[in-house]
Amino acid sequence: MKIGVLSDTHDRLPTFQRAVDLFKRLKVDAVIHAGDFVAPFAAKLLNAEAMAGTPVHAVYGNNDGERDGLKKTLPQIADGPMRFELGGKIIALAHFVEWFKPDDHAAADVLISGHNHEASIETRDVAGRPRLYLNPGECCGWVNGRCTVALLDLTGAAPAAELIEVHG
Repeated sequence: MKIGVLSDTHDRLPTFQRAVDLFKRLKVDAVIHAGDFVAPFAAKLLNAEAMAGTPVHAVYGNNDGERDGLKKTLPQIADGPMRFELGGKIIALAHFVEWFKPDDHAAADVLISGHNHEASIETRDVAGRPRLYLNPGECCGWVNGRCTVALLDLTGAAPAAELIEVHG
């Protein structure tokens, strides 16, 4: 199972659209957004109509001020942290890595966050078991000038991810 992961789109439609188009070309099985859409008009790129049946999991970020509008656009959006299962793996999702609770670290196979705009993939041993910590970086490209997303692969015994720089 291949999952498209992004965060911190911050209303920058050109980079956000390129990321969504990439996920569609790669035929991902689901998309995860780790917060900071900012406004509902941007979130429309991931609504049910735009994604044509591809499941989307999303949490609010600290810059998502128009929550009612975001909830109307993406009814599944939630406060983080949240946990769900994909491909037989438990995913924990929050905008801030600090928002994860001890039971999220213990239960999840993959912990996805955003917020700091710094792309990273790290495996940590938690309670005697490896956990994948993933931050796809910033899709907007406002802070570091790079639009990055991640492709999460849940097909193997251990989850794996790769960072992808999205170009125009």
